[in-house]
Amino acid sequence: MNRMIKYRGFEIHVELAPSAEDVFEVTVQIKGAENVNVLGARADRVKLRNGPFTERWAYLVGEVAGQAAVDVLLGPSE
Repeated sequence: MNRMIKYRGFEIHVELAPSAEDVFEVTVQIKGAENVNVLGARADRVKLRNGPFTERWAYLVGEVAGQAAVDVLLGPSE
């Protein structure tokens, strides 16, 4: 199950993989913003720790982790 969230010019791709009944492992990938070269080959998927999560928590944790990564790259928003 996949979801894409747009945030500050980037796309945060959150992917859920079933781990057991009604719980999921979360993978996040950040794409976009060609003007930020630091992503380069590092733009791979990252599996989040401390899972598995229920579906709602999995999407929330994935989105927040992706937003935090973008904020680290760009600095605080105005």
